[in-house]
Amino acid sequence: MTLDGIVFTILAVFMIVSAVLAVTTRRILRAATYLLFVLFGTAGIYFQLNYSFLGAVQLLIYAGGITVLYVFSILLTAGQQGEDRAGKLKRSKFLAGILTTAAGLAICLLITLKNRFMPSLFDHGELDVRTIGHALMGVEKHQYILPFEVISLLLLACIVGVILIARKR
Repeated sequence: MTLDGIVFTILAVFMIVSAVLAVTTRRILRAATYLLFVLFGTAGIYFQLNYSFLGAVQLLIYAGGITVLYVFSILLTAGQQGEDRAGKLKRSKFLAGILTTAAGLAICLLITLKNRFMPSLFDHGELDVRTIGHALMGVEKHQYILPFEVISLLLLACIVGVILIARKR
């Protein structure tokens, strides 16, 4: 096994453990912290693939900004210290969650095992920032101005909602 394989394995195990802890913990601030660890692991994989721009964006936007927004929202909406525990799940909801997880895992495994991932497909080198910018902000086919604007409006709506909830209390 090469050094790249070892680093990828360590990052993958770190991300899987953090993701499982994020969805199984009963404290919401700890869940946000574990989510931060998953986002850091994703940035590590981007850096390992020599996509330093995507890794930097992952660290700045998601691991930095979005996680701070989550924690800010949690702290503004939590009334008291003791209220940050999640409620108990009913058995039917728990079983539905287990079935959905198993179906998602089966679909992911099916797609992964059916496709042949050729290493030459991933050796593009790094794109320059201008090319990435034109792809993200263009309005032509396979360009992403609409999702970018929708996400910014969604974040704005979240911030306004948190402020309104905080003002009511």
